[in-house]
Amino acid sequence: MIRLTKQADYGIVLMTQLASTGQCAAAELAAQTHLPAPMVSKILKLLAKAGLLVSHRGVHGGYELARSAAEISVAHVIFALEGPIALTECSEHSEHECSYEAFCRVRDNWQRINRAVREALEGITIAEMARPDFMAGAPGRVAESLISLRTSS
Repeated sequence: MIRLTKQADYGIVLMTQLASTGQCAAAELAAQTHLPAPMVSKILKLLAKAGLLVSHRGVHGGYELARSAAEISVAHVIFALEGPIALTECSEHSEHECSYEAFCRVRDNWQRINRAVREALEGITIAEMARPDFMAGAPGRVAESLISLRTSS
């Protein structure tokens, strides 16, 4: 089964909430999203370090998106929290060479699949995720990305 980590999933939920509400304190975000406060704090710090959020100190402090929600993709959030997006170790951005690379007959195809998944996630913004009606059309968009992968070869 292919699945996002809880950290990436929660990160997308938090970014979507911030896109809807604007600046918000970590404790308030945890309450609004019903996520564990320690996890929320950790994720917000990582997203701020990655430049996706801006943190403000003080009584009226909190976190806000560093740029428009339409400029932040789901892929940006996942990359900030988990690193390169890939289903296999032999991604295009792999830091480690696979010991089977010389013998692997499917590496190029896995790279194509990894690229299609990454491009599909890059094509969905936090602004779109924040719209309740957006997901109704999403399966078609993902399918279009995968179809374009198939026809581009």
